Order: sequence, then structure tokens, then C-alpha cells
Amino acid sequence: MSGPPQTPLLAADVVIHHPAHPGRVLVIERRNPPHGWALPGGFVDVGESVEQAAVREALEETGLQVTLEALLGVYSDPARDPRGHTVSAVFVARGAGEARAADDAADCAWLDPDDQGQPLVFDHRRILDDYLRYRLTGETAPLRLMSPGAGPGGGT
Repeated sequence: MSGPPQTPLLAADVVIHHPAHPGRVLVIERRNPPHGWALPGGFVDVGESVEQAAVREALEETGLQVTLEALLGVYSDPARDPRGHTVSAVFVARGAGEARAADDAADCAWLDPDDQGQPLVFDHRRILDDYLRYRLTGETAPLRLMSPGAGPGGGT
């Protein structure tokens, strides 16, 4: 008899902009591995929607109340997270309040999303590139279909 089916983990991440920091988005320095700078976010709890998880994670990690404005995209490359196959729903949100690092965040900073020199963990640079296009055109993330037979990390 085989065990329960293995399925990807589900996460929600948030690209937060704030009227007090025009043109910038909030990033956090992760307290836990993989270490580095990332968008605020985390795993969806049982009984919680991805929207609820995005709002909760933003508050827990940054102290900001956020208003979700758009679903930027769903990021599902099996190789996007070194901890395992994780699918993330990424939202654009307006932040209110004063940002402070808390919970899983060791620090937080307002980043110019055009700053290609700031390394980010996971696929968060790709997400910020998608956000920049969204900010300019209103277009959400493009579909990234994997080629037939492509394995984890493959695709177009």
C-alpha cells in the first residue's frame, strides 16, 4: 500500500507598495533558510484562502495592513524553491502603516524594483520583473508553459 499522494506546497507572496515610498516595494531579509532578501509571504494554513494568507503573512512579517489590489500571477516552477515544490499565488497590495521586521523577517527595506543588483531568493527577481511590467502596462504575469517532456526547472 502506498502512502498519501505527494502534492506541492501552497504559498502566498505579496508585492507591497506604499504611498510614503513611491516607486519602491517592500522586501524582507529572511530569518530562516534559505537566507536572503525576499518578498513578504509564506505558506497557506489549512482552512485559509490564498488571499487571507497574503494579508496575514504581510502583517506578521512587516507589521503592515495591506489591501490586495491584483493577483499578479501564479508561480509554479518545481525548482523555484530549494525546500521543495512550492506553488505561490503572488498579489500586488497597497500597504498602510509603518513597516517593521517581525516573525520570520530579520529586517525589511524599501527596494527600487528596477535595482537588478539586489539579489533575491527564490524566483522573486522574476516576480519583480513581472511587477514592473504590470505597473507600466496593467498586464499580469505571462503564462510560462513547460515544454513537453521538460523536467523540474525546465520550460519556456
